[in-house]
Amino acid sequence: MSTLVQCKGIAKRYRKGKLWVTPLEALDLEVPRGEFLALMGPSGSGKTTLLNLLSGIDSPSEGEIDVGGIPVHKLSRRKLAAWRARHVGYIFQLYHLIPVLSAYENVELPLLPDGQGRKDRRKRVEAALELVGLGDRMHHFPRELSGGQEQRVAIARALVADPELLVADEPTGDLDREAADAVLGLLRTLAKEQQKTIIMVTHDPKAAAAADRVLHLEKGRLLEVDHVS
Repeated sequence: MSTLVQCKGIAKRYRKGKLWVTPLEALDLEVPRGEFLALMGPSGSGKTTLLNLLSGIDSPSEGEIDVGGIPVHKLSRRKLAAWRARHVGYIFQLYHLIPVLSAYENVELPLLPDGQGRKDRRKRVEAALELVGLGDRMHHFPRELSGGQEQRVAIARALVADPELLVADEPTGDLDREAADAVLGLLRTLAKEQQKTIIMVTHDPKAAAAADRVLHLEKGRLLEVDHVS
């Protein structure tokens, strides 16, 4: 299995008042294509910082990040934005759906800047919503959907541009157990059947147990977890 994500010696530092904060330092990571990886760790351990670096939302202070053969750490802001739009889908805990737009329109949003024709956009949007089991809810508004359905719309939005990498920040944190299990099952299916590479941050051991591999982030180091209890 080939490697999609490779990090070498990445560090992130930022100033907070008069102090320098270093959530990540000298961190190495390899993620194979099609793997569902869970990241755990205490609050403030740098989990979301790492997701933001891997997805190109932020840049490392030091080190190298390669995703699909692209040296992401070397890209300019403009090139980074273009790369992220095509190669990364981000799934948030609180969905970030626009209330006045239908499920279809929310999923369509990432395609609009590319200037694709309406027919091509429709094919992509409908395919993404069918994939998450919401083909019959595409014209519903967020207020007409359950929390689990809203999160599946958010996953469809992350998938619609057919990215190589999906990053998920506490995607089940706002869901009840039944809805959370359904979302985790969907993520596993995307990894196994669609060969999507998924990196998920979670505090929930049950959510982490759905992943192929679990890493624990502590003091800037990643430690593999054999069993999640």
